[in-house]
Amino acid sequence: MKYLPLILSLLFPFAAQAEEAPTLSVKRMTLETATKIAQGAIAACRKEGVQVGVTVLNRDGHEQVVMRDVLAPDVTLLISRNKAYTALAFITETSKLSDRAKSPLAYVDGLAFFAGGLPIRAGGQLVGGVGVSGAPSGKTDEKCAAAGVKAVQDELDLAD
Repeated sequence: MKYLPLILSLLFPFAAQAEEAPTLSVKRMTLETATKIAQGAIAACRKEGVQVGVTVLNRDGHEQVVMRDVLAPDVTLLISRNKAYTALAFITETSKLSDRAKSPLAYVDGLAFFAGGLPIRAGGQLVGGVGVSGAPSGKTDEKCAAAGVKAVQDELDLAD
């Protein structure tokens, strides 16, 4: 009889799932963390001699921080938002999605399949996305976005 629970769990594996909690705990970035990401991205691009727009989205795809450096064109805000949203939606760097620009997805409003957007993770869990626009190349945009995330990555990974 002492093996009965083991035998039952092998015979009825879904019964154990019924005991799981009915809700999930979700990590979220603080405003201060999102601001540090945006400021870090702008600082990195300034070192490259470029003025950019940066958008940091929360895990639900809503703007948490939007910044535009003094001389960055207004359009950088729309493009940075689309890059952040695309990175968040596909949970990958937008530079890895360039092949999708030739698919029907290219016609979906709000998606941007070129470099400059990154997902943001805390301890492996998705917490948001960041997009940068305004550099002469998407590679530079992505480098700046990565610098922004790197500025807080240790804090995110160590968060409860």
